[in-house]
Amino acid sequence: MHNKTIAELSQGLSAGEYSSTELTQDFLRRISTLDKKYNSFITLTPEQALAAAELADQSRAAGNAGAFAGIPMAHKDIFCTNGIKTTCASKILDNFIAPYDATVVEKFKLAGAVCLGKTNMDEFAMGSSNETSFYGPVRNPWDTDCVPGGSSGGSAAAVAARLAPGATATDTGGSIRQPAALCGVTGLKPTYGRVSRWGMIAFASSLDQAGPIAQTAEDCAMMLNVMAGFDVKDSTSIDRAVPDYSQDLNNSLEGLRIGLPKEFFTDGLDPAIAQCLQAAVREYEKLGATVTEISLPHSDLSVPVYYVIAPAECSSNLSRFDAVRYGYRCDDPQDLEDLYKRSRGEGFGREVKRRILVGTYALSEGYFDAYYLKAQKLRRLIKEDFVKAYDEVDVIMGPTSPSTTFKLGEKTTDPVSMYLADIFTISTNLAGLPGMSVPCGFVDNKPVGLHVIGNYFDEARLLNVAHRYQQVTDWHQQTPEGI
Repeated sequence: MHNKTIAELSQGLSAGEYSSTELTQDFLRRISTLDKKYNSFITLTPEQALAAAELADQSRAAGNAGAFAGIPMAHKDIFCTNGIKTTCASKILDNFIAPYDATVVEKFKLAGAVCLGKTNMDEFAMGSSNETSFYGPVRNPWDTDCVPGGSSGGSAAAVAARLAPGATATDTGGSIRQPAALCGVTGLKPTYGRVSRWGMIAFASSLDQAGPIAQTAEDCAMMLNVMAGFDVKDSTSIDRAVPDYSQDLNNSLEGLRIGLPKEFFTDGLDPAIAQCLQAAVREYEKLGATVTEISLPHSDLSVPVYYVIAPAECSSNLSRFDAVRYGYRCDDPQDLEDLYKRSRGEGFGREVKRRILVGTYALSEGYFDAYYLKAQKLRRLIKEDFVKAYDEVDVIMGPTSPSTTFKLGEKTTDPVSMYLADIFTISTNLAGLPGMSVPCGFVDNKPVGLHVIGNYFDEARLLNVAHRYQQVTDWHQQTPEGI
């Protein structure tokens, strides 16, 4: 059962082929047996999962269950979950039990989903390899000596290893799409404001967005149907009608206009990955799409712009972790200043400290205009490049990552090299656009992701574009050896 998609599991539950309790027990057994190799989970919740599965079975027996009722899944450990440890993969929150559910978690509960547990991640979502976690690195199921990508590496690895059919994730600069690409699964970052951020522990508030990771575009559509919608508790949530994202999955791609930015196909891209992308584009042409070269002239500024804005916002957001109200507290502080300094110094990891320091510097008197304000102006130019491009094309395609997965420890001493791993995804967050990574091939038995970027609130088209491609290819059906 573990190789079935969410859509297939839902059909099987409806047909009475198995119960949610049986399904949940199967996935819990797999996690307890296999996750020692991957470290994709921080916390397992078997008692809560089996209780939720029993409720879902009762709902189905009564005939009032929805499509997602009884489906096992996992939540990235950045979403607050009532009564369950919520750590953000940081020592500073190792003892934090959330007193409420994030809106995303609440929505899945109301839909009858079964939460198996909380997935591992980069600490406070800061990283591109899932090596900054206080609980140790996640390992890629395709090669356990390699990284799964970050920061949602636990969610992507869990889905790739078939430990969960789907998992929630978050994306600040590529943290859904990059691990999806490196683990050979499908991941969607919605338009900024499409999914509530309430109860999702903040990294960079103007960039963070929650989304799904699953085997297929169809599964991502089912998950987004649950996740999306206006939330009065989130001031950045958009009050806009939510379509049925599953409805138009099979629409024809005849006449679809695809734009290929010339800036994405440069010397920095692995030539073998470029060949996979070209083959994917040819499949789209067979499906009736037309392809045009476009330009995003300011895209080369995305990395420096991001690494001013994101650290500045994290510097502000992480100031709440002061060891006074909750979280880790140092032993025997001498005074309040010592409490702050030692608790934060001992509780935060190296990468989090680095970004707090960079962000505080960028916001400091005398440097605000030179760095933060200038970065915001350049962010506007990056957004305008996309707006102009969508006058000519319907979707933009390119690589998700400049390379396939790399060895654990390979880039941990070179922060700049690590930051460049998100070079093709960051601009989407800066512009607030939806983006999606779809499996499109392998290089040396390591997955490659096709990055598809849509116009604002055009997630339905993205899912349609991805789904039609997955109907004529089988990259998304490939599994690591032994799975």
